[in-house]
Amino acid sequence: MPAPERNEEILHQVIDRFWETIPLTWNQIRGHIRAIAAEHYGMTVEQFNILRLVRKGIQSASELAEVKQISRPAVSQTIEQLVEKGLITRQQSKGDRRFVKLELTDSGHSLLAAIHEENRAWMAGKLGYLQTEELACLLKGMNLLLEAFQETDL
Repeated sequence: MPAPERNEEILHQVIDRFWETIPLTWNQIRGHIRAIAAEHYGMTVEQFNILRLVRKGIQSASELAEVKQISRPAVSQTIEQLVEKGLITRQQSKGDRRFVKLELTDSGHSLLAAIHEENRAWMAGKLGYLQTEELACLLKGMNLLLEAFQETDL
């Protein structure tokens, strides 16, 4: 399928605007989420990240260490802190006693949901000045961006 005709100058402007916008925006959002976790819930960045990864389906300390590229003892220490806070449980596998499955507790799920909702409200405040049509354009642009980067290169 041939590439659609387009003005190369506009394409370059879009790419430049992407680099001016996305990293800055993401860093502000990520920083705000981390601040909520720390200030409102007494969580370290590492604890928050471990909770998120367990929620996404990572089930063992070894997997967490691999994904985060840190030592297993460092991950185990953070897991222990989260267990003490009642946010994660550890369950030894009946089939393989060496495997210890990690799961979020109801409190862990609730904490992540609360952080998400506080951040969503903050983001709504940041975007609240936009008109409906502008929000629709922004949504369309984000959908197009997602579509462009989800395509696989064959």
